[in-house]
Order: sequence, then structure tokens, then C-alpha cells
Amino acid sequence: MFCYQCEQTFKGTGCTIQGVCGKQPDIAALQDLLLYLLMGLSHVAHEGRKLNVTDQKLNLFTVQAAFSTLTNVDFDSTRFFDLINEAVVLRDALKRRVVKADKNVKFPDGPVTFMPAAKVQKMVAQGEKFGIKTYPADNPDILSLKHTVLYGIKGVSAYADHAQILGKEDDSVYAYVHEGLAAIQKDDLSLQDWLDLTLRCGKAALKAMELLDAGNTQIYGHPVPTKVTLGYKKGKAILVSGHDLKDLEELLKQTQGKGINIYTHGEMLSTHGYPKLKAYKHFYGQFGTAWQNQIKEFADFPGAILMTTNCIQRPQKSYQDNLFTSGMVGWPNIEHISDLNFTPVIDKALSLPGFTKDKTIGEVTVGFARNAVLNVADTVIDAVKSGAIRHFFLVAGCDGAKPGRNYYTEFVEKVPRDCVVLTCACGKYRFFDKDLGDIGGIPRLLDAGQCNDSYSSIQIASALADAFDVGINELPLSLIISWYEQKAVCVLLALLHLGIKDIRLGPTLPAFITPNILNTLVKLYDIKPITTPDEDLAAILK
Repeated sequence: MFCYQCEQTFKGTGCTIQGVCGKQPDIAALQDLLLYLLMGLSHVAHEGRKLNVTDQKLNLFTVQAAFSTLTNVDFDSTRFFDLINEAVVLRDALKRRVVKADKNVKFPDGPVTFMPAAKVQKMVAQGEKFGIKTYPADNPDILSLKHTVLYGIKGVSAYADHAQILGKEDDSVYAYVHEGLAAIQKDDLSLQDWLDLTLRCGKAALKAMELLDAGNTQIYGHPVPTKVTLGYKKGKAILVSGHDLKDLEELLKQTQGKGINIYTHGEMLSTHGYPKLKAYKHFYGQFGTAWQNQIKEFADFPGAILMTTNCIQRPQKSYQDNLFTSGMVGWPNIEHISDLNFTPVIDKALSLPGFTKDKTIGEVTVGFARNAVLNVADTVIDAVKSGAIRHFFLVAGCDGAKPGRNYYTEFVEKVPRDCVVLTCACGKYRFFDKDLGDIGGIPRLLDAGQCNDSYSSIQIASALADAFDVGINELPLSLIISWYEQKAVCVLLALLHLGIKDIRLGPTLPAFITPNILNTLVKLYDIKPITTPDEDLAAILK
């Protein structure tokens, strides 16, 4: 086993015995085998597109299967067994269609022809031969970029899957995913070719995020500033964590009139700002924060818990019986809802005591997505021109359990009072309940939503740049980004694709980036690691 796809990796270099996330060696091997087969499937799909031979089922399967290999998504060996077998069926069916369209097409040996074993344990042994260090590359910098593209594609796949659930797809995203995965098994591409593929991953990421934004806002409305209660009230309860709005909507529908209050956790906090969702009277508030307190918060919740996508720590025995998963999430011995019929979750909630009294800890305001902010763009622009607002900071990204993330709390606390903080994704739970006041009625802390809403923050910056008739890099705007997993990787690549410079990244730099590649990114984009809040603020505001 070797894995270094996330920021929490052991000693910052790679997990070799088992994952810090809880991933066991057998699951790592099955994921490596699935990725190997996806590379073969993608080779066939890439060749097929040249002949206008495509398969929509295969397209969707590719992103779902890649999504399943993200950190903390699916650790269920039986599901990987099924995905591996389905990959072979879809690959071979499309291969026959491609050959029928052009008998001169020749497919190489390797992942295009590989056949997995019939039993899980033998698949594990096969997967151990196809880890990420086996990808063909004599040059360590090329291997570094292959891994960067792979992790970026995993993030793109997550966003593409979220989007297609809401009816939004674009073949250009699937086309890039197939081209990029197929390229990983090649040994004839130059370093420049791989740099180009890396930036094109950012382009695909931007399109996938745009599709997801369109799906969310067209179905649920544009988020509006909304006060959300932190706490709970007496009664039966279900806690929803993760990211998927569709799952939340279906649960809200199915629990109407049943005497159950629905609470959000972590990244679901921002869903309170969507008009269609906030209309449900039993959609109450936010219980708990995110990552660093998740185990205790789940254990303390006296109702049923529904995890809709990734970002779950290892389930503990204290709450396993009350936990359900849906979407791509899979854990051994945890009941999975595959058809949006949440009857088991509802029945479990009704059988549990729920809260015995009311308790309010405070409140926060969400809903400052692109539409809400741009509706007051004139006020923001006037505040900048008058000097009332000196600078904007986008402090965004992932949260995690490893030490060092207190940097982001301290940074936000030390931002001068004539500056505004825009934030999104779960990294904000280090500071989301801080009262920073306002500047002329404009809140100094603007919550733009989930990591899935990163597109919204990009659009805010783009609109402000247009309003001031300058490039984004000329705005009084600095990006302070924390990363943890692969969706953050693809968002970073999207920012680089847009040419955004001077990004400060932390709490540590990716282990899969070699010194030479880092130097290239520094040269091209002035990307830099965080230092201390005082030093970084002084450098930015000098």
C-alpha cells in the first residue's frame, strides 16, 4: 500500500501500512485495481470519441467510480468488487463497438485487456501490482504531474457526479476525464505535455463546478442571506452531513408531518440559504461543526444520522447503529440507501429519543453566494473606492484533523477591520461563528457556501474584476487556501487555469508535488506556502 493523495498523509510523505483516514491495505489495493481498469476503459472511450462512438452509461460510470476512490468516501470491499467487474463489462462492450466502427483500431495490452480475478482476495493481490508508483515514468516530475492529474480528475469526477444527479452534464468533462486517465499509462508524453494536461484538468474542473452551480441554483433557487440557529429543539431528530442537496430535499419531503426535525452538520450548513429548502418548516438548524469534532458530535446526537457524500471520519461503534449512508459513500456494516427511499432512516429516528429540551448556542448567517453578493455590488464597489474596504481575503478550502489548521482561525481574527473575509468549504468551521462586524452594512465575514460552491466565489471575483475594469490579479483580493482532499486539488487547478496568482496554500504542501514542479508553479503563478498569520498579512497588505 502507498497513498499520498490527501494532506493528512502519514508524516506528510505517504501512508504505507494503513491510511490515516482509516483505509485498510485491501481497500487501497482494490482502489488501485479499479483505477487501473478505469485507465483501460478510458483509453477505449478516448479512441471511441474520435469515431463518434460513445456510451453515456460508461461516461457516468467513469466519474462515479473515480469518485469512489476519494479520501473518506468508500471503504466497502463488496462495492469495489462490483465496480471492478462493471468496469470490465463496459470497457469490453465499448471496445467491440469501436472495432466495429473501424477495424483498423488496435488496442494495446495492459489495462485495455486486463481481466480481474473472480474473487475479492485475488483481486486484492492483483491490485497490489498496480499502485500509483507503477505508472510508467522515468522522470519523477512527470510522475508527479501524473499523480496531480489523477487527483484532479478524482475531484472533477466528484463535482461531475453531483451535477449529473441534478440533470447537468457536459461531454467535454467526460472527454477530459477519459483523456487524462488514459494518458497516465502512456510513456511518450513530455513534461510540457503533462503541464498542459494539468492545466486542462483545471478547465474541466471549472466546467464541472459551473454545471453543479447551475443545477443547485436552477432547482433550489439562488441562496439568500439567512440566519441559522446553532443548537436544537425538543423532539425527534435526523442529522444530515455531507454535500448533496438532492438527498436533503428528498429527506425533507419524506419527513413532512412526521414530527421529526432535520438538522445540518458540516458542509450542509449552507443549504439553509436555498429558498426551496428553507421553506420546509421542520428544517431547523445546524448541530455541530465539522471534521475536528465530528466523532464526538455524531456520538452525542440522539437521532438518526445520514451521511450523503465524503468527509466522514471512521465511524465509531457508539453511533454506528444510528448511521446511514447514501450517494457514493460506503462503509462496511453501515446501511446504504441507494434509491433515495429514506424510510430506514426515518424509522430509526422515530425509535430514538431525540432531544429532550431546547438549546440555542447562537446563530450564524449563510447565503452570501454570487447572486446575493453581486446584488449589492454597487455598495461594495463604492466602499472600495472610498477606502472603507481596503482588501478582500478569500479564506477557503478543507478542514482536517492534523495540527496546524489553527492558522486559519488566527488569520481571520487578525484581518484588519477595514478588510472583508469571503469563505467557503469546510475549512470555515475554524472561524465560521466569529462576529467580525460589518463595514457600512456589508458583513466582514461572508459565507459563500460549500466546497461545491467554489464556482460562486470565482464568479464574485470575476464580476468585481469586470466592474473595476481590471484583471482578477489586480483586485485587492488575496486567496488563502487550505486543502485536504481531491476536490480541493481540482479547485486549485481551476484557479491556475484561470491564471490566478499569488495563492497561499497550506497547512502543508502536497507530497505528490516534486521540488521542480513546485518551482515551476512558483515561477508561473507565484504560489507559495503559508507562513504565520502575522507574516502573511504583513506581506499582503504592505
